[in-house]
Amino acid sequence: MSTENNPHKKIIILGSAYPLRGGGITTFNERLAREFSSQGHTVSIFSFSLQYPGFLFPGKSQFSDGPAPEGLDIHTRINSINPFNWISVGREIKNLKPDLVVVRYWLPFMGPCLGTILRIIKKNRHTRVICIADNVIPHEKRIGDKPFTRYFVKPIDAFVVMSEKVLLDLKGFNSTRPVKLVPHPLYDNFGAKIPMAEARKKLGIPDNQPVILFFGFIRKYKGLDLLLDAISQLQHSTPARPAGGFNIQHLKLLIAGEFYENRSAYEEQIAKLGIGSHLILHTDFIPDEEVKYYFCAADLVIQPYRNATQSGVTPLAYHFEVPMIVTNVGGLPSLVPDGKAGLVAEATPDSLAEKIITYFDKGRDHYMPFLLEEKKKLSWVKMSETILELAQSH
Repeated sequence: MSTENNPHKKIIILGSAYPLRGGGITTFNERLAREFSSQGHTVSIFSFSLQYPGFLFPGKSQFSDGPAPEGLDIHTRINSINPFNWISVGREIKNLKPDLVVVRYWLPFMGPCLGTILRIIKKNRHTRVICIADNVIPHEKRIGDKPFTRYFVKPIDAFVVMSEKVLLDLKGFNSTRPVKLVPHPLYDNFGAKIPMAEARKKLGIPDNQPVILFFGFIRKYKGLDLLLDAISQLQHSTPARPAGGFNIQHLKLLIAGEFYENRSAYEEQIAKLGIGSHLILHTDFIPDEEVKYYFCAADLVIQPYRNATQSGVTPLAYHFEVPMIVTNVGGLPSLVPDGKAGLVAEATPDSLAEKIITYFDKGRDHYMPFLLEEKKKLSWVKMSETILELAQSH
């Protein structure tokens, strides 16, 4: 491909999109498609007719009941467990002869499906394949992870990663093809920031309460149980902190997101700790149009993860300009400079409790100038330009 001779490309994104409600990956793919389209490229998304078999999907539904996104060309084609479908989809895309295929990789289970489709596409001797690797080694390991990933990576021409952790993990599977690290861009397609009072009115939260937000699907690696223990510690600590007038007894933890594992263990923990009065539970799937209310109602976003690569919650917090506490795992600390855009804690209840107190002692105004500077770095233009540059390299 030559940028000079053919500045506008035919691009296909291979990954989840509407009507799937796959959380951050679906949102990312649709937003990236809009970015390419805004630059004059012709863009389609080839998504899944069946993404996960039931045993791999612990949520209530894989499908959105909201309206289809306007202006996107989405083809619901891929069946992740049907090899005959992989051949059919591969041939369809091969014959379309796109200049570029951008494929998402987040789970080794997808390796055989996507790896087969890409091998067929590459037979047209025209299409370049760039992978955006969210994870290479998954959070929850299963038999077959390594061979499935090895199979997937072979037809890839170059990689984009969004954290140092994935960059390091990828070295175990790739030593020859180019790799670029680009921070996860802002999720700026959930509407503009709104006043805190308006957001809290919508959610029924009083204006005078300190509120911290845990947002996203609830899974073991995300450490919600650690955060609940930290809330218990705060409940039994000194009632007031004089620096900012922060009264710990008024603290509320807003938990917004669907359980992706058995909720009973969390309910038992909450009852045992006696912290129910400190919690606001919105544990259903949060539709896109309601995301802004949760972030704009919060004084602080907290990610108490046990392990991580990168997180889509971080660019959401930057978009809505809410400081963060993240744990010192994976790529989280590199995106949230400690003491500036937020605070970095260890993945323990003691450390999380300490950082919550530190945050409210210093006050939100301390963090905002640094946060706004960091926000400027998270650009979709940077992501799209990096992908196109890699597509030119040989």
